[in-house]
Amino acid sequence: MDKFLVAAPPHSGEEPAPPPPPPPRHRWRRIAVELDGRIDARFRHRESRLLLDSFAEIGAFDHKYYMHGEEWCRTYVDRMISASTMNFLPAREGISAIEFDKKGIYLASVTFSGCLTVHDFETLYCSIYGQSRSIPDDSSNYVLHISNRISLNAVRWNPENQDEIACTSSQSDKVFLFDIGYVSSAPTEVLQKGKSKFPALYSESRKSLTDIAFTSDEKSRIFASCLDGAVYMWDRRSSKTHCLELMAPPESQFNTVKISVDNRVQQLSSVKVSTLLGKIASLKEQSNIVSSAILSIDFNPSCSYQLAFHLDDGWSGVLNINNLSVTHLHCPPPAWLESTDLVLQKQLRKPTWLPTSSIYAVGSSSNDGIYLLDFHPDMTSACHVDKEETGGLEENQPVENKLVPLSQRVLSCAAHPLSHTIIAGTQYSSLLILSQKHETVRNLES
Repeated sequence: MDKFLVAAPPHSGEEPAPPPPPPPRHRWRRIAVELDGRIDARFRHRESRLLLDSFAEIGAFDHKYYMHGEEWCRTYVDRMISASTMNFLPAREGISAIEFDKKGIYLASVTFSGCLTVHDFETLYCSIYGQSRSIPDDSSNYVLHISNRISLNAVRWNPENQDEIACTSSQSDKVFLFDIGYVSSAPTEVLQKGKSKFPALYSESRKSLTDIAFTSDEKSRIFASCLDGAVYMWDRRSSKTHCLELMAPPESQFNTVKISVDNRVQQLSSVKVSTLLGKIASLKEQSNIVSSAILSIDFNPSCSYQLAFHLDDGWSGVLNINNLSVTHLHCPPPAWLESTDLVLQKQLRKPTWLPTSSIYAVGSSSNDGIYLLDFHPDMTSACHVDKEETGGLEENQPVENKLVPLSQRVLSCAAHPLSHTIIAGTQYSSLLILSQKHETVRNLES
């Protein structure tokens, strides 16, 4: 084998200079995750900063649909009326509720004007980068569009039958069920309240159903909350009238209902949020705590004992159902709104949890935007009432709440179950898509 000899440098009588020190290396925080094969909760929480910083509005879709031939739907007509009156006796409008099916294939939304619309999410999302959305009636974006004569305020997918949708109205005491396989404006089934066990508490002005919920283990049982202070249950196998009635104390009103993971329905206890807030010393010193209506509640899909609540004054928080204490709270600036806007904002705001993370998305009551709140269970959360201070190192920088500016005021929102895309329904009955911009993602990866 041939060998190559290289001449040695001439001897100068001086010691050679030491090599320069290697550049500092950042600590590789992912090594434990990749070695253990599981994601630590604190690591997921720390990295959620990147997710919060990447959200932006990437698309908007107006509600411009026909009913029959050249006749506009009621939602679009109400939008035109409100725009022409310049807030003088405007029509009641806006997307009152919105929900994905459990696979994230379809998106259902309802409006105060009475429209039920089902979109194919992939088609809707891809059309952002396709042809112009300014055409009068882009029927390719939706699977089903039904215009009813009564206002709709809640919509839910049946988890055991993904072709079935349930809706309620603020003008009725019935539950309307639709099958998206049938293109018909008439519901396939209607459930109604039967004779109450407490007739003395019945009031015609408080008969409206406000929310609905399906149990996850049985597709035939449906629950609904009511303004008369009761929660009703229907068993569709036996009757179209309710078979169970859970009554709250007199003068109570229910705006929302949720079923826990274990599908418990009995009333275990009742708590008053304002009383629990008064027990937080730091809050009591700074704020005048008053009783406010609860507009929405929802269990954290990543932490079963966390029950998020949203109040009509714009405050959001978390109730630990194990010890019945408020552990997280977000108090945005007060809303300085005109009287008509204030009434609209107090009517309804429906937030959502993001999947696989303890981030709570809720529309702002004073700005055209949406809050992304850090409701992580431990005390490093930005919203924890006993927030734990972290060090100044980069890896210990706390997650901060973020307000994502949008083009319209948000009334309701829903997060895709398999991704972090958020669909927001606005007071002008438009759908806004919030996701990661391609430019933003590339910057984060670099």
